[in-house]
Amino acid sequence: MFLEPQETMPQTSVVFSSILGPSCSGQVLPGMGERGSGASSSGDLVFQEGRLISGSLEALMEHLVPTVDYYPDRTYIFTFLLSSRVFIPPHDLLARVGQICLEQRQQLETGSEKAKLKSFSAKIVQLLKEWTEAFPYDFQDEKAMGELKAITHRVTQCDEENGTVKKAIAQMTQSLLLSLAARSQLQELRDKLRSPAMDKGSVLKTKPPATQKDILGVCCDPLVLAQQLTHIELERVSSIHPEDLMQIVSHMDSRDKHRCRGDLTKTYSLEAYDNWFNCLSMLVATEVCRVVKKKHRTRMLEFFIDVARECFNIGNFNSMMAIISGMNLSPVARLKKTWSKVKTAKFDVLEHHMDPSSNFCNYRTALQGATQRSQMANSSREKIVIPVFNLFVKDIYFLHKIHTNHLPNGHVNFKKFWEISRQIHEFMTWTQVECPFEKDKKIQNYLLTAPIYSEEGEDRLPRAAHPPPYTVHVTLTPHVQGLSWGVALGGRPDYRGS
Repeated sequence: MFLEPQETMPQTSVVFSSILGPSCSGQVLPGMGERGSGASSSGDLVFQEGRLISGSLEALMEHLVPTVDYYPDRTYIFTFLLSSRVFIPPHDLLARVGQICLEQRQQLETGSEKAKLKSFSAKIVQLLKEWTEAFPYDFQDEKAMGELKAITHRVTQCDEENGTVKKAIAQMTQSLLLSLAARSQLQELRDKLRSPAMDKGSVLKTKPPATQKDILGVCCDPLVLAQQLTHIELERVSSIHPEDLMQIVSHMDSRDKHRCRGDLTKTYSLEAYDNWFNCLSMLVATEVCRVVKKKHRTRMLEFFIDVARECFNIGNFNSMMAIISGMNLSPVARLKKTWSKVKTAKFDVLEHHMDPSSNFCNYRTALQGATQRSQMANSSREKIVIPVFNLFVKDIYFLHKIHTNHLPNGHVNFKKFWEISRQIHEFMTWTQVECPFEKDKKIQNYLLTAPIYSEEGEDRLPRAAHPPPYTVHVTLTPHVQGLSWGVALGGRPDYRGS
């Protein structure tokens, strides 16, 4: 939702929709104030119809810092803090913000505007509060925390009367430390649980015993299974943060001396979520191929088709795509006799929605419909939107690759970063939805720990008499600091009538 023009300084909220509206307009809102025309940076910012589209990095940094009569638009704060890490480490940006604040403070102290010094200090604290709440991980290292302490120390020097600024700083610092502690504990837990076969169940190299349970022995209701898959999706995607997604655009630019910070340990959430998609696809293939009797395999395929359809109805496109991908894997796709018995009308509809032609146009239309439903939702069930993560990553990646970071005049191409920020914000809004379905630990435990076939075990899977005549694959492989995104999204050979 759009931020309404504010007569007073905006209040920070940890909910992303209150930081950034659905459209990153970049316009200066009425009542927010505007930098004076005499500011040194005014000539280095370019606006088009009131929308900031480019500027030098220095001018953009100065545009971030409040003045006595100006406070930056929240959309700008979020977008610049998110995108600036492509050009400068957060602790260096914080140091520069501190320098700009000090220069403005000195001007107020030496001039005739000492009365406005406290108002200026309150705005600086508000900016820092928005920063620490939106991107707390920026303050995990000692350099950034040291810069934060230096700025807040200078700010508190003008707050000797009633200590309101000091109280605001104390509350901000406490919230930041709690957030960092929570993330640190979560990371330690992940490191302990992490193994070479991360987030995967046991690996099967031989056919499991016939007495071992299959998915139908745990849950035979497609809707219930789709709801539990949605639970897992929302739990995993909620651990992804905006700065994690900026790893996608972290490739070195020819003009940049800095690579976006974020070593491999910072991308665990992205890697784990991507692995979940792959494991779900392999689980589907395993569940189908481990069944001996053709009649039971047919039932298993039809069950997963119904699960995928329920995922689509819920708005869980990621699980739906993973299930379709699992049924498109060659060990399943080549089961000619089994597919000849499957009622594929429902599957054909699903594949139509996930048709890769025209850049997945059908899927994007369905996603747009789910997004509109979410925005107008009267219940939490209607708010669920879980996009196909690989396609989301691909969109961000190619948006970055197609458009340069800098314009020929050396300005930062901020128009590009408005769009990247808009898409990341929209994704983050979807991750904030609380799952309305009751959690079933038994079903989830099976989904997360059930044995799956390894690639080495594929030779032991049931095969058709002859390999399929063709297989269509669309592989998404943008690399993010060594991470490779991609389970092939493709089409199943059409065996009907053969």
